[in-house]
Amino acid sequence: MENDLFSVGHSNHELTSFLALLRGAGITAVADVRSSPYSKRYPQFNKGPLESALLASGIGYVYLGDLLGGRPNSRALYDSEGRADYDAIRATPAFRRGLERLLEGAARYRVAMLCGEDDPLDCHRGLMITPALGELGVSPRHLRKDGTVETTAAMEQRLLKETKLDERLQADLFHTPDEAEIRAIMAEAYRQMAKKKAFQLQEEGSE
Repeated sequence: MENDLFSVGHSNHELTSFLALLRGAGITAVADVRSSPYSKRYPQFNKGPLESALLASGIGYVYLGDLLGGRPNSRALYDSEGRADYDAIRATPAFRRGLERLLEGAARYRVAMLCGEDDPLDCHRGLMITPALGELGVSPRHLRKDGTVETTAAMEQRLLKETKLDERLQADLFHTPDEAEIRAIMAEAYRQMAKKKAFQLQEEGSE
């Protein structure tokens, strides 16, 4: 489904170059999906200065990290190793409300979901939010640091390759994967990458 929904990571941009990146893609609103909308390394992306700079540039801002963030407050939403459980988070009413607000915004604005990492495969916006949108028939596009735009289909091809699950999609003489198998393999690829990339709680006493 074609839509006006993008994702973007602020990475290590200067604020002026980040604003130029957004303007170059025609973004008219930013949905901040960071659980904590602050950055010690890049304070220009703290919520206050970022929101002010966006509004001054004619770009709207809304904070949705309390609904769509990848670092939930509830311990029940982490696995036995203390890693954020994206499947469990997606099943919460709060997450569903966040998706609804995101899609409502995308119906009126050209929206970019904002988090920190440039590569969506390093970030919950790519590994947790994107597949949930896919279930609703929505495929966001991913605005990269250099100004290029990656489709979700292209991102998923990289995901399959990096998890080495692309081999399971290859047809052979005796079997061609059907649509249900393809969906299951893709879901497994997302889970495997999330195991590597999702936020993990620190053990008490550790630094």
